[in-house]
Amino acid sequence: MKKLSIKKIIIGLLILVIICTSICIGVYFYLISPTSKVSEEVSFNVSESEAYSTLGDDLKASGLIRSELAYRIYLKLNHINYHLEYGDYTLNKNSGVEGLIETFKKGSNTLAKTITVKFIEGKNMRSVIKTIQDNFSISDKDVLDKLSDQDYLDSLIEKYWFLTDEIKNKDIYYSLEGYLYPDTYEFFKEASVENIFEKMLDNFDKKVSSYKTDIEKSKYSVHELVTLASIIELEAGGADRKSVSGVFYNRIKAGMSLGSDVTGYYGAKMDDWSKGLGSHVNDCNAYNTRGKCVKTLPVGAICNPSIKSIEAAIKPESHKYYYFVADCKGKTYLNANYSGHLNTIAKLKREGNWCDK
Repeated sequence: MKKLSIKKIIIGLLILVIICTSICIGVYFYLISPTSKVSEEVSFNVSESEAYSTLGDDLKASGLIRSELAYRIYLKLNHINYHLEYGDYTLNKNSGVEGLIETFKKGSNTLAKTITVKFIEGKNMRSVIKTIQDNFSISDKDVLDKLSDQDYLDSLIEKYWFLTDEIKNKDIYYSLEGYLYPDTYEFFKEASVENIFEKMLDNFDKKVSSYKTDIEKSKYSVHELVTLASIIELEAGGADRKSVSGVFYNRIKAGMSLGSDVTGYYGAKMDDWSKGLGSHVNDCNAYNTRGKCVKTLPVGAICNPSIKSIEAAIKPESHKYYYFVADCKGKTYLNANYSGHLNTIAKLKREGNWCDK
């Protein structure tokens, strides 16, 4: 009798499992089915940072899918991990999840509306602003307003590990100077200031993340290292960047001024260096290390440096020199004192190997 009862219980449980499974399957197929029986087109944008797995919330909000969970289950069951092309799509509510995925696989219908823009290494924010003006329907005021938007800066500081409250110092000319990585980019023609900045910041993150441990071990903040890197970028020229970095480290440790002309130019907002600093050599601002007001590093970066200069700032060459100069071929000459430095310059001039920038 007991065996018969156990058998009935097992059969009952199996029937229950089958019924529940059937219901779950039915619900699943309903949830991935079209949200509308009639054609209803919806404009949908996929940003560069997104993947299939991150679209569920927006698809649900747009009325294109019934359930974000069912959408994700579909992706898992069907191994959907293809390349997702960013851009604008025209989707339809009568497609269902399968139809939407097929549309995404075909690619964006706005790829032709993208443009290629190059930002050059060693250029400062004024150059960045001009490049943006030349390529987008964005004014210099739009850019400057965004650079001074405290709420926006706070959101970036929260998002990016390398940005700190140091970029909000009132003496800094342009808050994101130094962090907009110089490179060639592809943007939508209708890109906003936020789109442009965040794509460049994302690139900075990719370039610098491998040095994060070294930065954390340094006695200098990431902001100070980026500031030093920007000086190295403009001062080194053809010289060895790590040697130049070592010179600046030695000067800082010795309590000497960096004595960098390029910080003077930036402080005076001079982009034409052909006539020298002139009367601006002793300007008292938060950047000019030629004057008497800045004893160590400037308040912030003076350009957007390359990864080579950033690496040099993080990993300087260790030596005992305080002066450097490079000849016309890029060979670097280091000296422990100023008289030796002047002798090297005189020698290079006599040899016709002096190429003063």
